[in-house]
Amino acid sequence: MMKPDKSNQPSLATISGHFPYPQGENPERDAWYTAFFIENHLDYFTHPEHAATPEQVRFMVYTEDDERYYPCSDRMFEAIINRNQSKFLQKRYRAVLQRIIELIEMQIEDTQEKNYLDALINIKFTHETRDEIMIPSRLEKRLMRIFLNRTQIEDPYLDEKARRNRRVAHALDSEAFRSAMNHLDPADFRRRPTTLTGMRELAEHIVIKRLISLTVENALWETDQAQTYTKTDYLRLFSRSMTGNGVNMLLNFLGIQGIDGAADAGRTKRILWLANEAGEVMVDLAIIHYLTKLGHQIILAFKEGPLFTKITFQDAQRNEVLSKELDGALFITENKLSKNDLVKTFRGDTRIIALSDGTSEDVNLLLVSTTFARIFKEVDGIITRGHDQRRRFFDTHFQFTQNIYNIARDAHGAVEIAYKPKHPSAIKFSHADLEKKAKAIIEQLANANAKGMTEIFYSGIIGSIPGKIKIAKKIMATTIQYLKNQLAMTFIINPSEYFEPGMDADDLMYMWEIVQTSGLIDIWRFQTYDDIVQAFQIMGKRVPPEWVGKDATFSTGCTKEMNIAMQVQAKHPEMQIIGPAKEKFMRRTEYGVGKMYDKRFGEVFSGGAHIAL
Repeated sequence: MMKPDKSNQPSLATISGHFPYPQGENPERDAWYTAFFIENHLDYFTHPEHAATPEQVRFMVYTEDDERYYPCSDRMFEAIINRNQSKFLQKRYRAVLQRIIELIEMQIEDTQEKNYLDALINIKFTHETRDEIMIPSRLEKRLMRIFLNRTQIEDPYLDEKARRNRRVAHALDSEAFRSAMNHLDPADFRRRPTTLTGMRELAEHIVIKRLISLTVENALWETDQAQTYTKTDYLRLFSRSMTGNGVNMLLNFLGIQGIDGAADAGRTKRILWLANEAGEVMVDLAIIHYLTKLGHQIILAFKEGPLFTKITFQDAQRNEVLSKELDGALFITENKLSKNDLVKTFRGDTRIIALSDGTSEDVNLLLVSTTFARIFKEVDGIITRGHDQRRRFFDTHFQFTQNIYNIARDAHGAVEIAYKPKHPSAIKFSHADLEKKAKAIIEQLANANAKGMTEIFYSGIIGSIPGKIKIAKKIMATTIQYLKNQLAMTFIINPSEYFEPGMDADDLMYMWEIVQTSGLIDIWRFQTYDDIVQAFQIMGKRVPPEWVGKDATFSTGCTKEMNIAMQVQAKHPEMQIIGPAKEKFMRRTEYGVGKMYDKRFGEVFSGGAHIAL
């Protein structure tokens, strides 16, 4: 195999993956850094149809300043960016190749076809790994796609996954398991609770601990051993120790802590649970069903496409055993669900929601669907499963916008629960937070109405021109102050005064729609170009070229608000709409995810500043 020639590479200080990449120190290394994202198809500006925008990534990852998130461990990044750990990289690459070759051997009987596929995979493997810039998981995805496309096999592990699910289903339905789950161990009652509440919490603690002990019992799904398990065998499994810094944190999070704990009781949680292996997911669902009885809502994320024995979204719908366990769950198939629709979904009666994460990799937050990213942002915590998922969340210096828990088997067979707290500066506006802000504004409108004042809502450009939010807010404030000076007994809402760092476009629209549909607005005024010209005149400035000819029709938010305004006017005909003609609000139709401007401007303004989330 050809190895990269490192003889002419510059001698640079070693980059540590434990810290943000220091851009600007060396042009050649910066170029290699950029190529790393491009070659792995993770660069949004090069692959906008696949890679997430920086704004969407910030729904999930709290990045510092201009730092770019990468979906691999710090050690893997160090090996690639420093180009000094060839043996480590090649070992990981070889492990990927071996898995694909074994798959070919297992699935293909025709000798000629098998030899052809072996040769094709090896050629592609050599090409992709020659420069040692490829992340192994991305290499695996490409080689797997070649195999699937060539063979037209939809899912090579379909039967094996079904077999694993059946094994666990039979085990959990056995008399031995049920008897063991109902067994009272005197050791659990050494300190007997003195209240019914304490007794209930202790019982919940025992049930959850016993179920969690099975999450790492691979023999349940990988072998037929469980067919002969007795009550004693299950009690032995239940005695498995739980280790790691996340044991108490997870039990507190779930509101289950037993006698000595300080559980976060009384508050149900919305939890994103990342499914992992077939068979294993059946144990997960036993836990999930129990958690729903305690009032929690679980969003269960599956893989989009086949990845060896990982469970997929199609498995969840088509596998007889798994789909039975998910009977009554809500399946989300829309991959770009808006915040409003997501809130409606969460508020439904369904306690289990299932969806695809949009990828065929263990974890790749740069390629997940918009729906998954928004759910990640909105939930109360994330539960991950297994070592592959742990590496992506825990073996990296990146911190996330949510608390992350991981359940995996340690080297001694114990259940290890890891905990990684969210970044302390991560900002989250829940729908309850936004509704509270909206109600406060409505109260101001109601008070003004009681005083006989005319209420005006002013809609204008705030974020539609990337990088010009500050001046846009000043233009709006100048116009509104002028109107206040000219108009008696008026209460004018300036939306720019209510913007807070961390709010994305859908947050604002969700909040404002509650206010706008309150029926308390007398006049809805949309910004005109004359307003903008007048504002610059008052400020003693000439109109900059980017503002020439602009008005509310240039704004994606104003376009959506005009639609709302017409709906409100239909219910409240006395409300006036002032501004550009309604038929001119046709150009801006959809936000770029997390942006304040139309998604079509993403390419035009790719070098401009984006609003931080």
